[in-house]
Amino acid sequence: MLDANPLLSPSPLAYGLPDYARIRPEHYLPAFETAFARHRDEVDRIATSPEPATFENTILALEESGWMLEDVAHAFYTVSSADATEKIQQIDEQLAPLMAAHEDAIRLDARLFVRVKDLFDRLDDLDLDAEQRYLVQRHHREMAHAGAGLDPQEKQTLSDLNRRLSILTTAFEKNLLADTNELAVVFDDVADLDGLTEGEISAAAAAAEQRGLTSSYVVALPLFTGHPYLSSLTDRHSRERIMSASRSRGSRGGTHDNRGVLLDIVRLRAERAALLGYPSHAAYVTADQTAGSPEAVAQMLRRLAAPAARNAAREHGELQQIASGAPAPHLVEAHDWAFYTEKVRADRYELDRSALRPWFEAERVLHDGVFRAAGELYGLTFTPRTDLVAYHPEARVFEVFDADGSPLGLYILDLYTRDSKRGGAWMNPIVSQSALRGTAPVVVNNLNVSKPSAGSPTLLTLDEVTTLFHEFGHALHGLLARVTYPHFAGTNVFRDFVEFPSQVNEMWIYWPEVLASYARHIDTDEPLPADVVERLHASEAFNQGFATSEYLAAAWLDQAWHSLDAAAAAEEIDVAAFEAAALREIGLDHPAVPTRYSSAYFAHVFSGGYSAGYYSYIWSEVLDADTVEWFRENGGLSRANGDRFRVRLLGVGGSKDPLEAYRHFRGRDAEIRPLLERRGLTD
Repeated sequence: MLDANPLLSPSPLAYGLPDYARIRPEHYLPAFETAFARHRDEVDRIATSPEPATFENTILALEESGWMLEDVAHAFYTVSSADATEKIQQIDEQLAPLMAAHEDAIRLDARLFVRVKDLFDRLDDLDLDAEQRYLVQRHHREMAHAGAGLDPQEKQTLSDLNRRLSILTTAFEKNLLADTNELAVVFDDVADLDGLTEGEISAAAAAAEQRGLTSSYVVALPLFTGHPYLSSLTDRHSRERIMSASRSRGSRGGTHDNRGVLLDIVRLRAERAALLGYPSHAAYVTADQTAGSPEAVAQMLRRLAAPAARNAAREHGELQQIASGAPAPHLVEAHDWAFYTEKVRADRYELDRSALRPWFEAERVLHDGVFRAAGELYGLTFTPRTDLVAYHPEARVFEVFDADGSPLGLYILDLYTRDSKRGGAWMNPIVSQSALRGTAPVVVNNLNVSKPSAGSPTLLTLDEVTTLFHEFGHALHGLLARVTYPHFAGTNVFRDFVEFPSQVNEMWIYWPEVLASYARHIDTDEPLPADVVERLHASEAFNQGFATSEYLAAAWLDQAWHSLDAAAAAEEIDVAAFEAAALREIGLDHPAVPTRYSSAYFAHVFSGGYSAGYYSYIWSEVLDADTVEWFRENGGLSRANGDRFRVRLLGVGGSKDPLEAYRHFRGRDAEIRPLLERRGLTD
């Protein structure tokens, strides 16, 4: 088996990149079964050791266990999110309860917890360095938080809840992927796509061809509500079709309806929280985050919601003035917002963002923008490795070198959308860095950019440029963290801190020397005109009422679902009515400003890792805005500034309390003022 299954022996490829050319779907489940058994044996030896607990025979031994499972899991979950063929989805469904049961077997092991707690109780008597002390604290906290202190019957109940939840969250993601693909909007007349660029129409035609449709055009749906094309489509009915399809995902009846699934998830999460001694799932989640409590989250969201809603209402009034003066006057609805926003932007700032795409050719953005900024800040260089095969032909591999020329790791970019890829954009590790393991990082960025027809360049929207810089910030975190123990590798930090480095990396989009390098016209090589850059800067706070409101609405909706106690979650709930009441309660129920994610397609919280944690984007943005101010005050794009950020924040991974690390970088706690100013929320 070890010889036959490429997942069960060390990869022969550079940096331990899985040998995807040899891996077949049928290899995954046997590899998981072998890895589960090995990990259980390793932990059992620790838990049954007759020797008194020491850091070496307990915590260090735990860090040295489960390496095969980590490798197999990283290899599989990279594929299951980015290339979920029918076979891979079937494996994912089978695997979900097995993985949940295995994780519980480790985290809830009473024998192991006794040893970890003994070390935690004697922490001050142990001769440990700061990273080792924090490692003991985290192992103890995470096991206790997971339920290791429960009695055997309670643990059995907990394991059953976790197993059922794993099945449900996998079903939610599968339903959403299928419904998103089914609801892709088919246009038979190119006139219906008036306003789109030649490249966008080409991408829609290519998408139709991939589905076997001739003389048609397919507009695939992104993960969020709405669509980037809504800002430029002149046909109001076309805009309405796209918005209607997007908002109906997971809630139109049939086999892919997610409403019953999400209600079961909410109920079981509330039951689990009660079993663990918490009044709600939100209380359970935030107890082990920097926020500390759902009350702290609610306080921030409420503080921002009122001014955001006022700004959105004012913005709607401005849009309505234009719509009322149109040849066919009408009320500005959700599918109209982006279209009329661009008209106001063009009138106020003489700026047409859709016309900027020729300046944002993907290869140039990547090499002369994203990579260049990383070079200026951290001394990194990126070299294509065409000899290395990733998990999909469209996933491109780059080797990363440090300033001194030493090899650092691999970066993989998977840019284009496809039916087998889940929506949104993300970073994940395939191999995590660890001095203990002797491994260097291999990280992946996934986006969902529409692929143009063969021979046509990929021209990005400004939002897609932002997404690429953002996700690359996560990649930098994974590449530059230098830790000893696997537990702290890369982005293994608190959920409400993990978005901080990625948001900071967005600042380089408009940095003069970076922008001048990558924003050059695809045909003429002319840089983006200086007056356009000035207008982009002037318009940065434009439409922030809408942008902030749609995000806060989603964050509040997440908190509302997960603040239900077990009794309330067990009641019969109408999903649409619950959403409406929650948004009305915080004043974010403007009919033309829908929540960024509605419940039935809110993958972040019902199939991803952000349950009761979607607030983390705005929570992290407080640190981000404060950090951007620091960079500007200290000379901006320089190796000295980059090295400080790298050493004191990115480089520590999860090996230090994140707020302590931030204070070490900034010299103080973060202030909220820069965030309020950025989003136009000051009085």
